[in-house]
Amino acid sequence: MERTDLHLPRSQPEAQGIHSAAVIAFLNAVQERQLELHSLMLLRHGQVVAEGWWAPYASEIPHMLFSLSKSFTSTAIGIAASEGKLSLEDPIVSFFPDDAPAEIGPNLSIMRVRHLLMMGTGHDQDTTSTMRQNDDGNWAKVFLHIPVEHVPGTHFVYNSGATYMLSAILQKVTGQTLLEYLKPRLFEPLGIEGATWESCPQGINVGGWGLNVTTEDIAKFGQLYLQKGVWNDQRLLLESWVEEATSKQISNGDGGASDWAQGYGYQFWRCRHGVYRGDGAFGQFCIVMPEQDAVLAMTSGTNDLQGVMDAVWNHLLPAMEQSPHSPDEDSQATLAAMLRGLNLNIPQLQPNSPLEAAISGKYYKLEDNEQQWNSVSLTFEDDKVVVVLGNLDNEYRINLGRGEWVEGTTRLMQDENKRVVASFTWQQEDTLLLTMRFIETPFVTTSRIQFVGDEIILNHSSNVLPALAEIRGRLSLN
Repeated sequence: MERTDLHLPRSQPEAQGIHSAAVIAFLNAVQERQLELHSLMLLRHGQVVAEGWWAPYASEIPHMLFSLSKSFTSTAIGIAASEGKLSLEDPIVSFFPDDAPAEIGPNLSIMRVRHLLMMGTGHDQDTTSTMRQNDDGNWAKVFLHIPVEHVPGTHFVYNSGATYMLSAILQKVTGQTLLEYLKPRLFEPLGIEGATWESCPQGINVGGWGLNVTTEDIAKFGQLYLQKGVWNDQRLLLESWVEEATSKQISNGDGGASDWAQGYGYQFWRCRHGVYRGDGAFGQFCIVMPEQDAVLAMTSGTNDLQGVMDAVWNHLLPAMEQSPHSPDEDSQATLAAMLRGLNLNIPQLQPNSPLEAAISGKYYKLEDNEQQWNSVSLTFEDDKVVVVLGNLDNEYRINLGRGEWVEGTTRLMQDENKRVVASFTWQQEDTLLLTMRFIETPFVTTSRIQFVGDEIILNHSSNVLPALAEIRGRLSLN
């Protein structure tokens, strides 16, 4: 397939054998189930037949991929193996002679690169949290010292620490980070620009998560695999690697109706219906449908990943037919209007409250809390409120629009500078509702502040994370 610019070619669904009505039905199912998608891009025969972003998310904004990053890490290992820089049969300890235990146990000694790829390291549980708690930041050393309870290759445990080790090995044998290594070999040929990847304290890209790219970049990656590693008449991946990486390498369950029990490849999940996918927490998807010659890329903020896939299997998969259909102008127009109008509602309850004048510019001192926030202030300015949230080290300032989004940046999330859109409304005359969408991530936070005399009660919740404990505060006179 020829690519003359950075973007995939576009087409109408009917021209590629899909009724527009099927895509409409999928969008309706997503809405009815209250599945919070942020974007989708559906490809058939290499053509984009439907694409949409739920405002305030947008096509040019990269999205945090979480574990969908793993499929890109796996791809780097496949390329490195084809270049002779490593073998899937190489022992893991051979790459880290200075970090290995003095006495190497029998299971660790036979752990190979292949076992990292298939999540068959032999560990009883994910190693990631233990690795990240290490004081000196040497995650690889910690991994090598964690007991290996099972014979590698015989026991599946989803293990992001294993993917980190793939990244660390790649950096050992190439002298480059994952991002640096993939840039000329994968990202530049696919026209992927501006990718970023989180690193560990030792400067190694974390591999198992942390990659940020756009929805179209995800779609290109899936299309490359669908085309068995060829792009623009250039072979980027060996066909044998694509086949091996996306085939079942280890059992992860007994099948059935779960798409987490169909087998696991090399950082790719097998699905029902002959499909495979890369995916990440809260609904980041690259779904490849070889029998249908189709790819679906999605970003989301939901905990119901199976619900999203069920909607795909129920509405999109059966609608893909071999021959083109006659143009259905009415359905095409309806679908185009739906895709243009996708949005996530801005909470709009009571536009204002008599309390605004009394509380504007006042500081409230917060009681001790797990987040270590110690103060909050609100200053109302026409159609926005400026919220300043303080802890012992920093103050975080966020502008929120009155019933509309105001875009800015903040370091409030894990002290990383992230784009945010924010709005406020009054739930009742004494209760303020603040909504913040971190539009490069799946996360949305809602803060409800109730004003009771000189006191406040702050409740903080998320679209996908557990709610935080209630925090109380009192008006400060200092």
